[in-house]
This record gives sequence, structure tokens and C-alpha cells, in this order.
Amino acid sequence: MRDMKINLAAGWAYGALIVLLALWTLHGFVEALLAACVTAVATWPLYVRFAGRMPACMKGNGAALAFTSLVALFVLAPMLLAFGALVAEGHAVLLELADAGRKGIAVPGWLESVPLAGPWLAERWEAALARPGALSLWIRRADASALLAWAQSLGHFMARQVYIIGFAILVLFFLYRQGESLARGLRRELRDRIGAQADSYVDVGVRAVRASTNSMLAVGLFVGFASWAAYAIAGAPHAYLWAAITSALSVVPFLGYGAAAALSLHLAMHGATAPALLALSLGCAILFFGDKVVRPAVARSGTHLPFVWVLMGCLGGFEALGLVGLVIGPVSLALARELWEQRVRALLHAELG
Repeated sequence: MRDMKINLAAGWAYGALIVLLALWTLHGFVEALLAACVTAVATWPLYVRFAGRMPACMKGNGAALAFTSLVALFVLAPMLLAFGALVAEGHAVLLELADAGRKGIAVPGWLESVPLAGPWLAERWEAALARPGALSLWIRRADASALLAWAQSLGHFMARQVYIIGFAILVLFFLYRQGESLARGLRRELRDRIGAQADSYVDVGVRAVRASTNSMLAVGLFVGFASWAAYAIAGAPHAYLWAAITSALSVVPFLGYGAAAALSLHLAMHGATAPALLALSLGCAILFFGDKVVRPAVARSGTHLPFVWVLMGCLGGFEALGLVGLVIGPVSLALARELWEQRVRALLHAELG
């Protein structure tokens, strides 16, 4: 009996060591794996319908490859459009700054009309930026090593995101290919480990994933089309490009306000004070409505969480896991809520029994 216990303990120790080694090996792929799993769960009903309409020769690998390509195009095309818009606008701003550095940046006419601090701000602007070559002097004062470190960090971040996206697409193909068998195996394992209530946890998780994903999509589409109309009404140049940037950033709560503020600053620097204020106010109103009304309305249908918990789940998940955390965060809170409710029901049943 003692030898049996020793062998059992040794088996558990070896098993734990193997699991830890596997987790340590895969820790760099966690974000890509989570992104692929979230995408597969969210789009599985569409994939089933898509695969069902494919010809017999395209079943299996062909259907999975075709649908993976469509999903990648649907997700990456808006991101590439927004990135291209940022690059184009950034290049234009750099050219304007270079020209302004040679001639000096004139004091905007609206600056002096700012209440209380207007004359002081205009005086400081005149002394610091209005003289020819003043901007070049400010640039030379900057810490070159800090700028180099910032550029390296940005390059590392971009390379990391490209790596995550590429690997997530690869994993997504295999999930579509073997999704049914993986789902059956997962349900069977959960039933063995935690009992009959495992099916309810899986159903809650699936509904929460799809609701969170739909909320991100709904906010992005709403903000994109609404901000396009708002920026066009305000008279902003390249309204569709700025709308694409705002839409891409609005997926993360509160991040889209930076795009509206950047557009307003861009317009104000060119003397368009009224369009700048109109674009800022309309853009902020659209983003506020998207975050406070559209997102919780769509996400709540699957997570059954109040708005504040959906918001905290999104922000906390984004901080911990990046973009995929916008979905994982609310899902984890929805599962925690389900566990709590089942525990309360069990205690109540025990008291009544």
C-alpha cells in the first residue's frame, strides 16, 4: 500500500512537471492561441453554414482554408486601412512641420481669444515657435537616445503584433478543421472533472464570447459610419480616413477619443476653429454613445452583466492580454457570475431541504 501511494505521488509530480514544462514552452503563444480560440468560437455558426454549402471536393481542408482566408480578410482589411490612413496623415503632418520649421509657425488666430490665458499663450507661442528655425531648435534639444529607444519599442511592438496575428491565423485553420472533435473532447473532460454542470459553464462561455465579439464589431461599425458622416459635416479633409482611424481605435474603450482630439488639433492648426470644435464635439458624442449604449446593449445579451462590469472586464482584459482581452475579460466575469449563482442556488436548496 505504501509503495502504491509513493508511485501515485510520483506520478502526480511527473505529470505536474510535464504540464508546467508545456505551459512554459507555450507561454509566448498564449495571445495568439486565445485570439484564434475566440475567433473560432465567435464565427463557428457561420463556418458551419459556409462549409455546408461547399462542394464535396472542398469539404475539410478546403472549406477551413477558404473560411480562414475570409475571416482574416474581414478582420485585417479595416486594420490595414486605418494603419495606412495613419501613415498617410503622419507623412503629411511631417511635411507640414518641416515647412513650418523653416518659416516659423504663426500664432493661430483663435489662440488669443482663449478666455483668461489667451494673450499669455499667444505670447509664449510667438516666442517659442513663430520665429524661423525655432522648431528645429526644439527638435535638437530632444534626447536622441530617448527617441531611439521609443522607435525601437514601437518596432518591437509592431513585430510582436504581426507575429501574433500570423500565428493566430494558422491556429484558426486547424480549429476550423478539427473544431467538432475538440469541442466534444473538451465537454467530455469537463463533465468528468466537475460534473453535469459543466455544460452550463460551456454554454455561458460560448454565449459570452459571441456577445463580446459582436459588441466590438457593432461599436466599430457604428463609430466608423457615424464619425464619417460627422467629420464630413464638420468639413474635415479626408473624412473617411479619419473615420477609419476612429473606428479602429474605438474597439478599445476610450481610445477613440484620441483620434477625435488629433483631428480637431489638426484642423485647429490650420485655422479651422469652428470645424475643429464641431468635429471634436460630434466625435466625442458618437464615441460616448458607442461605449455607453451600443457596447453594453450588445454584450449584455450574452454576458448578462451590468454595464460597469462589462466595461471593467474589457479594460482589465485589455491591460492583461491586449486586444483579445477585450473578449476574455467579460467572459471570465460572466463565468464567475455563473459560478456564484450556482453556489447560491446550491446553498439555498440545502437550506430548504
